[in-house]
Amino acid sequence: MRDHLKAFLAYLKLNRHVSPHTVRAYESDVTQYLAWIAGETGKKMSQLEPADLDMNSVRTHVAELNRAGKARSSVARKLSGLRTFVKYLRREEIIDHDPTAMAVAPKRDQTIPTHLSEPEIGRLIETPNTGDPLGRRDRAILELFYASGLRLSELVAIDLEDLNLSERMVRVMGKGGKERLVPFNQSALAAIKAWMKDRAAILGGREAGAGNRKKARVIADPLFINYRGTRLTGRSVDRLLRRYVSQCSTRMGISPHALRHSFATHLLQRGADLRAIQELLGHARLSTTQRYTHVNAAQLIDVYRKSHPRASSAAAEKPLRRD
Repeated sequence: MRDHLKAFLAYLKLNRHVSPHTVRAYESDVTQYLAWIAGETGKKMSQLEPADLDMNSVRTHVAELNRAGKARSSVARKLSGLRTFVKYLRREEIIDHDPTAMAVAPKRDQTIPTHLSEPEIGRLIETPNTGDPLGRRDRAILELFYASGLRLSELVAIDLEDLNLSERMVRVMGKGGKERLVPFNQSALAAIKAWMKDRAAILGGREAGAGNRKKARVIADPLFINYRGTRLTGRSVDRLLRRYVSQCSTRMGISPHALRHSFATHLLQRGADLRAIQELLGHARLSTTQRYTHVNAAQLIDVYRKSHPRASSAAAEKPLRRD
């Protein structure tokens, strides 16, 4: 089974083009299940055979995860990973049965994505000190994050060649290796142009310090770099965002993804089409985008009063005629 798992992970990486993070998640979830089977059967993991995968083992494994207090979303994800693994094994004719057929995933909690209000976004974007180069870089990061609704991995992967400043468009590579073009606004353009000057100065200083040494061929030219001139990492962006949030707000738990949530929520609140938002976000399924259809009670009341034919005060106060 270990060999089959290695082949499955290679298939995900090379054929499905999933991200390294997703590959690691599949490896962890399937390995956990195989380790559980090994413990139940008294075998070593290296001794497990496809026949050891059966319906009872999957159902019992899921039940134990639930009893252990694992989050519903976590258990559902693990079962989904097992189903993908089993589907691969069946397609390769390694097994002819589906051990996950009788396993039931727990109903996921309906959570509302964490997002910032428009005034909060405004304060956050204004927080970096634009009097120094790295502050101007951070301002450009926040502007582009909110203007385009990018994922963190997409933002840090942007190279100069991915930008079209005249058209205010950026090309990003999303999940599954899917490329898309995303627009950004005028304020993001101004922030990016200001940062580009600082970026050139940082790289120029490094080249001058290198003297006449022969420089290696540059494979990529990242848009966002650190003071050493190398690509900014996702971890660094996460840290700087959380620092700025702590400076301008008392809210906790605001991650880079919250800016993506805010982007989608604000577009929807202002009347954008859900399918257009789906394309901008790079979601494969519309059901993923539909998480943003949450609205508060005040919005519901406002929509009702504007839309219902008898919601006006005049219609409501008109007495009913009695025959």
